[in-house]
Amino acid sequence: MGTRGREIVSKDAVELVKLFNKALADEWLAYYQYWIGSLVVKGPMRPEVQVELKAHAGEELRHADMLAERIIQLGGVPILDPNSFQVEANCKYLTPKDFSVKKILAQNISGEQCAIVTYNKLLQRLKESSDYISFNMIRKILEDEVMHEQELEDFVNDLS
Repeated sequence: MGTRGREIVSKDAVELVKLFNKALADEWLAYYQYWIGSLVVKGPMRPEVQVELKAHAGEELRHADMLAERIIQLGGVPILDPNSFQVEANCKYLTPKDFSVKKILAQNISGEQCAIVTYNKLLQRLKESSDYISFNMIRKILEDEVMHEQELEDFVNDLS
């Protein structure tokens, strides 16, 4: 980020880097949750659910990329040690124990609901800020997470 860009967010940059690193940890764990779920899921509508989970995994990875880029722009360093993800995350990884479609979907819905709360809080925090770039980034990620929750709940409804 250039000089003027840093001036706009300078007072908030250190705090935002911390908050965005926590969100980055969430996104990496969400990516893995979706990816591994797509591989082990069993039961009705399995092929359709696999496609959806893999698509969501890709979107979570894109969110992680957006956050890491913004952290660097703010003068910070993204989390470097993957072992820190579970410690730093707002939303914890839920190890699949039951591979049924309903259980895998429920775990991912829970993760999306946590993400929605997390990003809504970040958006409220940024609402009064002059950092419109971060605001718009978080708004877009929140929009995606809301859509993910709906898509997963639609699968649950279709299974009922």
